[in-house]
Amino acid sequence: MKPRRVSFTFRRRRRLLFFRCILLFLFLWTVHTVIHYYAGCSESHVISNFCIGFSIPSLFFSLANPFLGSSKFATHDPNEAETRTITQDSWSTHPITRLMSVAENRFRTKLESQSKSLEAAVAEYRRRFCMSPPKGFDKWWEFTQQYDIIMIDEYDGMMRDLQPFYDVKGGGQEIRKRIAAVASLPSIDLVRIRGGVPSVQADGYVDTEVSARAKGLRSMLGKFVKELPDMDFPINAKAEGRVIVPWEKRQENNSVNNNNNDNNNNTRVDPLASFKPDWKGEGNVWDAWRRTCPPNTKARRYFSSVRSGMYTMDNELLSLPTSTTPQFTFSPNTPYHDQSFCDDPHLHYTQGHFFSDWRTLGELYPVMSPARASGFSDIKIPSHYYYGSTARYTYGWDAEKGELREVDKDEVAWDTVENDATNGNDSNSLHKLNKIFWRGATTGGGNEPAGFAPMYQRHRAVRDLASDFNALVQGVELTGFDAYHDGGLYHLSVPYSTLNKGIMDIAFMQATSPGQYPGGLKKLLNDYRFDEGVPLGHHWKYKYLLDIDGMSYSGRFMAFLASDSVPIKSTVYEEFFGDWIEPWLHYIPLSAGYEEIYNIFAYFSGIPGEVVEQVYNDSDTYDYEGDNDSAPDGDARLHRIALAGKQWKKTIGRTVDMEAYVYRLALEWARLCSDDREVMSYVV
Repeated sequence: MKPRRVSFTFRRRRRLLFFRCILLFLFLWTVHTVIHYYAGCSESHVISNFCIGFSIPSLFFSLANPFLGSSKFATHDPNEAETRTITQDSWSTHPITRLMSVAENRFRTKLESQSKSLEAAVAEYRRRFCMSPPKGFDKWWEFTQQYDIIMIDEYDGMMRDLQPFYDVKGGGQEIRKRIAAVASLPSIDLVRIRGGVPSVQADGYVDTEVSARAKGLRSMLGKFVKELPDMDFPINAKAEGRVIVPWEKRQENNSVNNNNNDNNNNTRVDPLASFKPDWKGEGNVWDAWRRTCPPNTKARRYFSSVRSGMYTMDNELLSLPTSTTPQFTFSPNTPYHDQSFCDDPHLHYTQGHFFSDWRTLGELYPVMSPARASGFSDIKIPSHYYYGSTARYTYGWDAEKGELREVDKDEVAWDTVENDATNGNDSNSLHKLNKIFWRGATTGGGNEPAGFAPMYQRHRAVRDLASDFNALVQGVELTGFDAYHDGGLYHLSVPYSTLNKGIMDIAFMQATSPGQYPGGLKKLLNDYRFDEGVPLGHHWKYKYLLDIDGMSYSGRFMAFLASDSVPIKSTVYEEFFGDWIEPWLHYIPLSAGYEEIYNIFAYFSGIPGEVVEQVYNDSDTYDYEGDNDSAPDGDARLHRIALAGKQWKKTIGRTVDMEAYVYRLALEWARLCSDDREVMSYVV
């Protein structure tokens, strides 16, 4: 007997009935939730009638985030007073409280685990990297003991940089050939060691800072160069990264040519034979970079060809989400660790290094650079800005006397002058200002292709954090601490424009390459806040110092750490000290979208009284009693980060620590470039 067929009409009716049941269930569940929602809002948890605002999307958002409890979110309406709600959550459950605790414990564990003897350091090296240390490791150990180097074992980042070169066919001989080849290119300098004497060789191409990075590395070698064998270091003269190796080539054991044997050397095509220093419309960094992603990722499937002069920045692109991080989610680390341009290719519009004018290398050539973005294959070295002493980049530098002071002459006390009477400074301010401060130039990207400057990281920061246009009435959902309700958290919707006026001091101070901006200099000056330039010492007047990438990494970060202020750092770069420093202990990390910066301020410093007064338009429905809505010890916690960062700079971020890094890199590099790597390994 054949099974009875169900007619199409019957199946359709059954499907409609099913969906109606689902909708009925959702409606009843929503009503049930609303009833319980208001039943739980007792007078002890509600100030006046501020708990009556409600919307279904807001409720779903609240239920999706248990931490936010019974808070309700809505776009700010200046004509409404129902903008403040109280929850039963406390400062101890706040994400920042947890992040700080985890950071302190992790760093303490790292410090305690460092090797205390040469034998222990050798054993730890073998455990981590599955091979013996390089020859001269014992001399390096003696150097660390002589200069009280704390971080003995934390060189994982260095080894990740070098690992691809161990896979190069032809070993040290091939690497030496590549060094010679890449050193002939524009903006690649060579630091050469011969007979224990270092020298700098330039290619003749004139850069903004002639061989500054190479000269910096040469200086770092000074204390131990006589212990090193002959070798060459190819140094990037630009701030931007230079080496981008496609995914497929990395799978081919990183060989420039699959036929690397001697029989084919005469027929090899030199990949650098037609190299030009800039793109000139013949490609761009993003198209080269996305090929570093695996073939199944969105960046490889995504194709966008935008030609110079054919693109107009529109509101749709300007409103693209610059980060998936919402206003109340806090990054455990910087965007270098948190962002994936392979999985979210649209985010590349928000980072200027993808629009650099300088052509990159598509083969694995050794190039040493002060910073490395994800997907690049440059080898990290300490920045010459960090190592040298200049008025622009060095905390405590006294240019008149030519000496480095422990406390900068412009340093300002955290609270009062009396609390800082021992520093001997004659400050013009009684205490640091409770604001987030940034000044910088309009650097941050090139012009390949043209028209994207408004989306670069610095432009976004100034546009979003400095704007005071009345049109910016969209509410930021701030979370404060209510001292009058058992320390519960409350949520307040505040317009961006109001907050920017109250807690930000963000501005450009120099228009660099204004022709790259759509509309030119006049449009650039009209679209962004510009202010007068300030010396480095002016920064110390503020508790919060925003640190944003420029053409590459930010050269002021070490100075910010050395100060008594707190850096808030957003970067897509990794630097040499990445394994040594701890976010949320030594500085505050910030996502690439900057959305959470307002709630970072609210946690440590509360919501300023003048901001609350503006929100309520002097309404009598709420009596605000001052700035009492930070974490119970918010300012003390912020000061603790400032002191921890300063201590880190004094003990782990010293110039001699940079020398220890370069010393170990030199030993590793000598082994990689040798014909017999076993002979160049350390033997106990």
